[in-house]
Amino acid sequence: MTGADDTASVEVAYRAGATDFIAKPVNWALLGHRAHFILRAARALSELGAAIARSKQAEADLLRSQSQLASTLKAVPDLLFEIGLDGRYYSAHSPRTDLMATPPEEFLNKKVSDILPAAAASICMQAIAEAHKNGFSGGRCFELELGGKAKWFELSVSRKDDLSQDDPRFVVLSRDITERKLAEKKLRLAASVFSHAREGILITDAKGLIVEVNDTFTDITGYTREEVLGKNPNLLQSGRHSSAFYAEMWETITTTGNWHGEIWNRRKNGEVYADLRTISAVRDDSGNTLNYVALFIDITPMKEHQRQLERIAHYDALTALPNRVLLADRMQQAMLHSQRRNNALAVAYLDLDGFKAVNDTYGHNVGDDLLIALTARMKAVLRDGDTLARIGGDEFVAVLVDIAQVKDCEMVLERLLKAASDPLLVDNIQLQVSASIGVTMYPQDAVDVDLLMRHADQSMYMAKQAGKNRYQMFDVAQDAVMQTQKEHLTHIRLALDRHEFVLHYQPKVNMKSGKVVGAEALIRWQHPQRGLLAPGTFLPDIENHDLIIEVGEWVLSTVLAQMRVWHTQGLLLPISINVSARQLQDEGFATRVGELLAEYSDVQAQFLQFEILETSALQDIYKATAVMKACEALGIGFALDDFGTGYSSLAYLKHLPAKTLKIDQSFVRDMLEDPDDLVIINGMIGLARAFGRHVIAEGVETLAHGDLLQSIGCDLAQGFGIARPMSAASLPTWIANWSAQANWTA
Repeated sequence: MTGADDTASVEVAYRAGATDFIAKPVNWALLGHRAHFILRAARALSELGAAIARSKQAEADLLRSQSQLASTLKAVPDLLFEIGLDGRYYSAHSPRTDLMATPPEEFLNKKVSDILPAAAASICMQAIAEAHKNGFSGGRCFELELGGKAKWFELSVSRKDDLSQDDPRFVVLSRDITERKLAEKKLRLAASVFSHAREGILITDAKGLIVEVNDTFTDITGYTREEVLGKNPNLLQSGRHSSAFYAEMWETITTTGNWHGEIWNRRKNGEVYADLRTISAVRDDSGNTLNYVALFIDITPMKEHQRQLERIAHYDALTALPNRVLLADRMQQAMLHSQRRNNALAVAYLDLDGFKAVNDTYGHNVGDDLLIALTARMKAVLRDGDTLARIGGDEFVAVLVDIAQVKDCEMVLERLLKAASDPLLVDNIQLQVSASIGVTMYPQDAVDVDLLMRHADQSMYMAKQAGKNRYQMFDVAQDAVMQTQKEHLTHIRLALDRHEFVLHYQPKVNMKSGKVVGAEALIRWQHPQRGLLAPGTFLPDIENHDLIIEVGEWVLSTVLAQMRVWHTQGLLLPISINVSARQLQDEGFATRVGELLAEYSDVQAQFLQFEILETSALQDIYKATAVMKACEALGIGFALDDFGTGYSSLAYLKHLPAKTLKIDQSFVRDMLEDPDDLVIINGMIGLARAFGRHVIAEGVETLAHGDLLQSIGCDLAQGFGIARPMSAASLPTWIANWSAQANWTA
C-alpha cells in the first residue's frame, strides 16, 4: 500500500489489511524488494500451514492407530512382550491375570531369567537367539506352574527391524496351549489304547463302512487294515445268525445307542469263532450319528472250556451218560412232555446185583470196563427219546417216555433186565451180573423229580429183597400208608420228648382170697389236642420200629421210679409191664434191664413182672428164651399174655420160662354165652396146671364172669368188673378201699 508518510495514514493502511506500507513517492527498487519478500513470506506461511495440517493429521492417524492397536491387543488371547536381545522386558501385555506369575508392569526392566524358571527362561532365550539370526522363531514350548496348575505355552518370536542392529528388540508372543496339550495327551493315550488294546476295535463311518481297525482286530480276524478299509463289517459274518438277529441288533443300537452280546463270526481262513462284542454309536451334539465303534474279544477258547465244564457237570466221565444233574433236567422236561401229550412216563431206578463182587475179585479196571459194556447194552434196548443216566457206582436211572399203557413200560424193563444179566466177556473174563429195578409211573405218582427218584429207589430195594434180577413197581397207596406211619412216628417221638406219656395201673386180684395180688402198668398218651389216648391208637405204629424200644424203656424206668415211691410208703405190690416183640428179640435188652435195676437198687426185682405176647415169643423162640432167662436171672418173672391166640405147640410152651399164663379177654368176654369159649378156657386152666403155671383171666367185667371162672379153677382176675386202669396216685387209695364180692370169698 502506498500513501502519505504519516503515522495516521500508516495506521489506517494497516487496519485496512495492508501487509506493508510504502510512502510516496514510491521507491521502485525498494518496492520490488519488499514485494519479493512478501511473496516469499506468503509462500513460507502457506507451507507452514500445510505442515501444521499434515502434523495434525499424522497425530490423528497415530492416535487412531494406537487405539486400534489397543483394541487389537485386547482381542489377542496371547501374552505379548517386547524383549531385548539380552532378555530385558521393554513392554508386557496379558489378556488374563492367570497367565502371568506377576502383573505386567513388574516385568519392565527385568530380564527373562528374573521372571521365569530356569528351564522356561532357557527356552525363551533360545527362541530369541533363533529370531535374531533368522528373523523369526516359532513352535518352542515350555511348561509353567501358575496358581498350582501346570500350563503350557508356545512361543512365536519376531525380530523388530526398525531399530539399530546394536540394540535389536523382539516381539514375543506366548500362547496358552494347555488345552491342546491335554487333548494331545488324551489323543496319544487313546491311540496307545487303540493300538495296544487286548480287544479288537473296529470303527465305521455313519454308512457302516470301515474307517479304522487296530492290530488286535487283525490278530483275531486275520484281515489286515488295508484289506478291510472301506468294506462293510458283514464280510465277517459266519452265517450262524438269522437276518432277524441282525435286525434286532441294529434296532437296539438305533434306539439305545449301543448293543452288547455274543456273535459267531468267520476269520479270513474260514474258521468260525465266537466273540463278545459291544457296538456303540458315536453322535454329535445334534444327535446325528458320526461313527460306529465295535469292541470285541475272541471268546472261542472260553466257550470251549465252558462246553467242557458243562460236560463234566452234566455227564458221567466213565460212561458218558447223563449224570444226576442232567437227569433231573431231563426228567423235568419229560414230565412237561407227558402233561402236553397226556400220557405217562416211567422212572426206572436200576442197581446192579453182584457188581461189588466183580470189583473185589478182578479190580476196578475190570469193573469199569464192565460198566461201559453194560451201558452200551442197556442204551441199545431203550427207545428213541428215552434217557439212561448213571448216578453213581453201579446205579443207573432210565426215564421211559410216551408210555400209553403199563405193558409198554414192562417190555422195556424186561429188555433192560436181559441186557444186564446176559453174560459178558470183559478183558477175556466171563462175567455175569443182574439188575434190580424199581419203577414209578408219572402222573400216577404225581410228585416232583426228587420224590419220583426216591420212590423208584424204594421200589428198587423191594426188588432186591424179593430176590433180585427183577423189577418192582411203586405202590402209591402203600406209600401213602407208609407216609402216614412216618408222620405217626414223628408225633410219637415228639410225645416222648415232651413227656406226654403217662402210666395207668389196673389191679389184679385173687377172687377167692379177696386180696390185691398186683397191677399191670398200661401206657396212655395225654395228647394235647385229642385228649387221653389208649395204647391201641398209637403202639401199633411203632411195634416194628426201634422207637418201641425207647418207649418200652421209658415205661420200665417210670414203673421202677413209681415202685420206689410205693415201697417207701410200705406198698409192696408186684407190677407187670408189657414187653414188645422187638424188645424181646433185642440181645441187649436184658443188659439194659440190669442197668435200670442197678439204678433203682432199692426196688426188689421179684416185684417186677414182664408180660409178653405169645406171638412175640414164637417169632424166634430160641432168642426169646435166652432173653427171658437172662431177665429171670435178674429176679424178674414172666407172664405169657393173650394165651391161646398164638397157636403155640406144647413143646414151645414147655421151654418158655413164663410162670403165669394170661387167658385172653376174647375168650373170657363170651364164655357166658359161648360154650366153646368156656371149653377152651377150661382146657387152658388144665394145661397151666399140667405145666405148673399160674393162670389169670383178663377181661372180667361182671360178677357172673368171676363166679364161673372160680368154678372152673381160675381164682386170679383183672378187668373192668374189678377196676378200670387208674393213675398211680389213685391206686393206693383204691387198694385200701377194695373189697371182693362176698360170694367170691365165701
